[in-house]
Amino acid sequence: MIRFVTHNKVDTEKWDVCIRQSVNCMPYAFSWYLDIVAKEWDALVLNDYEAVFPLPKKVKFTITYSSTPFWVQQLGLFSKTISGLNRLNDFVKSIPKEYKFIELNMNFNSILDDFEGATLSSNTNFVLNLDKTYEEQSKLYSKNLKRNLKKANSSTLQLFKNDSPTALVKLFRNDKGKTISHFSESDYQNLETLMHVSIHKNSGQVWMAYDEGNRAVAGMFLLFSPNRIILLFTGNSLEGKQKLAMPFLIDSFIQESANSGLVFDFEGSNDFNLARFYKSFGAVNNPYQNLKINRLPLFLSLFK
Repeated sequence: MIRFVTHNKVDTEKWDVCIRQSVNCMPYAFSWYLDIVAKEWDALVLNDYEAVFPLPKKVKFTITYSSTPFWVQQLGLFSKTISGLNRLNDFVKSIPKEYKFIELNMNFNSILDDFEGATLSSNTNFVLNLDKTYEEQSKLYSKNLKRNLKKANSSTLQLFKNDSPTALVKLFRNDKGKTISHFSESDYQNLETLMHVSIHKNSGQVWMAYDEGNRAVAGMFLLFSPNRIILLFTGNSLEGKQKLAMPFLIDSFIQESANSGLVFDFEGSNDFNLARFYKSFGAVNNPYQNLKINRLPLFLSLFK
């Protein structure tokens, strides 16, 4: 039986066991992660936490709605069994009527059939199966990437792990962050909290590239789950771009993790240039769905 469980009644221990043991585990769905990014979230639960479906909750003008939180790419249904994933339609039908607007990204292994009253769309996400030796994998790199890595490796870049989340965020804010208006201060705070908590739980790591002057020029935050490593966040600088530090960092990770059987998740991208960059490593598209349900009265139909 699928039941609706309010946030304060969720058994987080059983919840996290379900996520960890799910056939489609993703770190975004752990209770501690949701607590940081969503603050309040309800849930749909099958029997004794055999399968779960998180419902991030917000209330605006007394209207309850659910949307994918910032710093989360995919949620949806998580199940300990493949057969449980086949019940996604049943879970969506079980979302309480009090949720007047729903816009949630399902996960890559959680596919909805045509659903009455819902709008479905597809998003691009590139992943790389680390099931080859580095020599085999690097043969799949694009010619341009190989040239760039040759330049990067001939420079004075040095790799440093376990760096400061604050240093990485600073890199981003001093570069791309200056041109982005939709990142609020609370988004940055949530990100730093996520990184610190993930590191504390041995579920995350900051990798940085330094130049010969011992200055950080680029960095990335890797979020770990049992079978998947997610490139959650990156920061760069003008010098980092000139020295091709980001290809250097990603290639360094691929070298270290080659033949591990893990999936390296680039977390995107619908952006053409980013997609081309990710594909240059041999990554392939592993799409996921977006679900939208609008139960609002007609006069509020544009509410989001």
